[in-house]
Amino acid sequence: MEEKKEESKNKNVKKANLLDHNSIKHILDESVSDIVTSRGYKEDVRLSNLKLFLGAIIIVVALVAQFYNKKFPENRDYLIGCIALYPFLLIRFIVLLQLILYTKEKNAILFTYPPEGSFTSTGLVVSSKLPRFSDEYTLTIDSADPKSISAGKSVQLTKSVTQWFTKDGLLVEGLFWKDVEALIKDYAKEEPKKKR
Repeated sequence: MEEKKEESKNKNVKKANLLDHNSIKHILDESVSDIVTSRGYKEDVRLSNLKLFLGAIIIVVALVAQFYNKKFPENRDYLIGCIALYPFLLIRFIVLLQLILYTKEKNAILFTYPPEGSFTSTGLVVSSKLPRFSDEYTLTIDSADPKSISAGKSVQLTKSVTQWFTKDGLLVEGLFWKDVEALIKDYAKEEPKKKR
């Protein structure tokens, strides 16, 4: 019975390779996503779905060319058309995907809808940075629509990852949870109205 309790505890533990900054960033980003969604923000996956749809179009063109009903000499013109269409679409979609990454996603790890029952009409864009050869993790929360009236000011947290990991590479989730929740509360905090 005690073994089962220890196994369930070990499953929830998040461990990173401290020599690999990608592993550290992945665990922190995953935890941030869990924390934000637990606060009532639902993930907005429209942009991810758009990218998947664009990739599916390319795959459909390749599959149609591969499994067309006729044998080679009869489908020669059809295959030439598919072969000509494939790089044309591929280049266009790659450029479009890079444009989406450059203009919309940037360093974003999570897009959200506004929480249900809130007065804001905009969700969050949560982004993070962990530069190579640095221990400074930067977490930023912005409005999904910065031009909206209900958009809050951007808030940022920069801290050393050594604050959140043990020497064995285990994430101390309680400390990290507190810092991220404080950042979310700071973003949601209304500015005091100025008296005239």
